[in-house]
Amino acid sequence: MATTILQFPNPIRSPYLKPEDSPCGQVLGKAFSETFRGSVRSNGKRRTQSLVTANHQKPDEQVATEGETVRSKWREIGPNITKLQRQAISELPPVMTNRCKAVMKQIICFSDDKGGLRDLLSAWARIMNPRRADWLSVLKQLKDTEHPFYVQQVAEFALLEESFEANTRDYTKLIHFYGKQKQLEDAERSFSCMKERGLLYDQITLTAMIHMYSKAGHHKKAEQIFEELLLLGQPLDQRSYGSMVMSYIRAGMLQEAESLLKQMDDQEVTAGREVYKALLRTFSMTGDVEGAQRVFDAMQIAGIVPDARVCALLLNAYEMAGESQLVRVAFENMRGAGVKLNDKCVALVLAAYEKEEKLDKALEFLVGLEKDGVLAGKEASAVLAGWFGRLGVVKEVEVVLSDLHPNKLI
Repeated sequence: MATTILQFPNPIRSPYLKPEDSPCGQVLGKAFSETFRGSVRSNGKRRTQSLVTANHQKPDEQVATEGETVRSKWREIGPNITKLQRQAISELPPVMTNRCKAVMKQIICFSDDKGGLRDLLSAWARIMNPRRADWLSVLKQLKDTEHPFYVQQVAEFALLEESFEANTRDYTKLIHFYGKQKQLEDAERSFSCMKERGLLYDQITLTAMIHMYSKAGHHKKAEQIFEELLLLGQPLDQRSYGSMVMSYIRAGMLQEAESLLKQMDDQEVTAGREVYKALLRTFSMTGDVEGAQRVFDAMQIAGIVPDARVCALLLNAYEMAGESQLVRVAFENMRGAGVKLNDKCVALVLAAYEKEEKLDKALEFLVGLEKDGVLAGKEASAVLAGWFGRLGVVKEVEVVLSDLHPNKLI
C-alpha cells in the first residue's frame, strides 16, 4: 500500500514556537510543553511523565497532575463561540472521523490564553491516540481551508509524534519548503533530526539540500552534499545533476558546469532547458562568444529547439563582443532555420551596428526586413532613436521611424 506523503504549504512563523536545544527541537519547534516532554509508550498506550513532577511527586500524585494538565488544555466547545467559528465547524467534512473533528473544533476555537497550540496537540495525542491517517486528515483540512500558520505547527508537531510514523519523504518536504523560504538553519536541523531518528536519506533528500544551498549561494556546501550523493552509488537523475550545474553557474564556475553537462550526456541524462539557458545567459552577459556558441550547439544536440529568447542570448554574446558581422550572420541563419525571432533580436543587430558605427549596414538591414514584410518594433525603434539622436539628426530619425510600427514581431 502506497504511503501518503505529507504536503507542506509556505511556512508562516508562529509566535508560539519555542525552539529546544536539540536539533530536532530547534527545527520542529517545541514539540511538547514541559509537562509532556517525558512522553513514552507502554503496552501500546501513551504514558506521560512530567520532568518537573517526576522527581518530586508520588506516582498517584503525578498521574492526577497529568490528568488535570491535559484537561486544562482540552476545553469543551460551548455555545459562546463566534459566528465564524460556528460556520467553520459546520463545514467540516462529514467523512472526517470524530477523532479528527474533535481536534479541528479545538483548533478553530483556539486561543493562546492557556498555552500554545502545541499544548493542545499534546493533549489530543494523549487523549485520543491519533494514527498517521488522522494527522494527514487534519493537515489536509487545514490546508484546504487556507490556514498555513496552523498547518506548519501541526506538521512540525506531527513529525515528532510516533503515531505519525514520519518517513524520509516527510522530512524531505520539510527541508524543501524551508529551502524555498531561505531558512537554511531550519533545513539543516531538520536534516540532522531525520538522521538522528534513524531515517535514511536518499537522492531526493540530498538534491533538495543541493538546490537550497545553490540558490542561497553556498556553493561549497552544495558541493559537499553532491559528493555525498555520489557515494550513494545510484544513477543520478536530471534534477540532481541540474541542481549541481546551477550551483556551479551561480558560483561563476562555468568550466565545471560545462564539464558536468558533458558527464550528464555520457550518462544519457539530458539537462533541462532552464539549465542550458542559465549557462548560455552567463556566457552571453560576459560576451564570451565561444562559450555561448558551445552551449547553444549543445542544446540542439540534446534535442532542445531554440526559441527567440535563446537565440537572443547568443546574439547578445556576439553584440557584447563587438562582432556585428557575426550577429548578422547568426540572425539570418536563425531566420533561415525557421525560428520566429522577436524585436529583441532585431534590436541586438542594430545595437551591434551602432557599436561599430555602421549606419549604412543598419539601414540596409532594415530595408531588407521591410521588403520581407517585417517592421521594426518598439525596442528596435528605441535603438535607432538613441543612435540618430546621438548623431544629431533628430529630424531624419522621425522620417525613418515614421513607417515603423511598435510591437511588430518577425
